[in-house]
Amino acid sequence: MHQQVLRNQVKAHLLNQIHEGELAMGKTINLAALSRKIGISVTPIREALSQLEQARIIKAVPNRGFVVAGLTKKEAKNLYETIAQLEIMALEDTNFSKEDVERLQNQQVKLKRTNTHLNRLKARFEFHDLLVRKCANTVLLQILDDLKARLLFYEQGFGQDISFYENVDNQNEAIIQAIAEDNVPTAALILKMNWMVVLEYIEKQLV
Repeated sequence: MHQQVLRNQVKAHLLNQIHEGELAMGKTINLAALSRKIGISVTPIREALSQLEQARIIKAVPNRGFVVAGLTKKEAKNLYETIAQLEIMALEDTNFSKEDVERLQNQQVKLKRTNTHLNRLKARFEFHDLLVRKCANTVLLQILDDLKARLLFYEQGFGQDISFYENVDNQNEAIIQAIAEDNVPTAALILKMNWMVVLEYIEKQLV
């Protein structure tokens, strides 16, 4: 199998483990065990780990190997602000059809009906993916995917209360309404506020 395919397979496996909570923050990644589990040699695994290190999802620790990285307040601020700006760029580069608006509305209904923290979290990220998925800039979308994969991992560790979700729900509905009215500047403004509300909540959870 092609080396790049193997590397991507390893990355997908590790990100899935992180998303499912099987790889906790601060936990060392055992290369030999990982190689046995997924049946791939150590070389593409090391390459995949190096790429995840560049994305700052994991970090190399002397005498320990690769460890799932923590998140500082400064990193959180940089991440959320960057994602907000990139999503706004993608939003401004998207033409929404009636069907697109309906998909967003359906996703919002799904989000509100979801009652577990992890499923609610995933539904929220799916809503944001729907917002930008028709953007023609594939480089921009790939960067967004990588950054949001990291955020999804960190947010899983912070239980979010009902008032937080109610605020986000209201903003999502306002974003959909602005898009339906072809008012992209308003949608972009609310989208930025949306991410900043999440950032404020996460910052309070970080020591």
